[in-house]
Amino acid sequence: MTSPRLDVFRTDAAVIELSWQEPETFAELYDRHAAPLHRYVGRRLGDAMADDVVADTFLTAFRARLRYDLHRPDARPWLYGIAANMIGKHRQAEVRRLKALARTAQAMPADPGAGWAAVPAGADEIASRLDAVAVRSDLLRALAGLSAGDRDVLLLIAWAGLTYDETAAALGVPSGTVRSRLNRARRKMREALGGQDPTSICQELHS
Repeated sequence: MTSPRLDVFRTDAAVIELSWQEPETFAELYDRHAAPLHRYVGRRLGDAMADDVVADTFLTAFRARLRYDLHRPDARPWLYGIAANMIGKHRQAEVRRLKALARTAQAMPADPGAGWAAVPAGADEIASRLDAVAVRSDLLRALAGLSAGDRDVLLLIAWAGLTYDETAAALGVPSGTVRSRLNRARRKMREALGGQDPTSICQELHS
């Protein structure tokens, strides 16, 4: 089936509403958001697992589209929230991946421009977003050591680029909970990095 013509003036909510009567229109939502969602999930779980998680995310979203809140024009928080639930089923795999990258990072040279070929698949994605300190063992181990909820908040903001309110909507928690989780995560990361704040390197956090 051919995807419908993209309409840049049609909001995500409008696409979803139209898909209630014309299910094929939902493909437009996939065309808009699948690539960045795949990059985000890939950074957390690796590209191979990201293929399945993203596919399951859009399948779940399609089946749940009749319950979508049409007052929310941007569907990204909804989609990332579904993906977060999917990632939650692979928490142990994510932690194992971070620890494996940490072990590899220990052997990497201090020069951020050297040695990338030695990193396992997917680590260069992390390196492209963070300063050289981010690929070192202490940062990766600190990420692995965060609680699932704190890690979700930190990475939805730092890697997915969601605001506090969007992150709250994605996870179904109050904005105050997002702020407290983020503050706790940043404190633990700073402690692990000797006072350096990795989130400022990854991306300027939304206020």
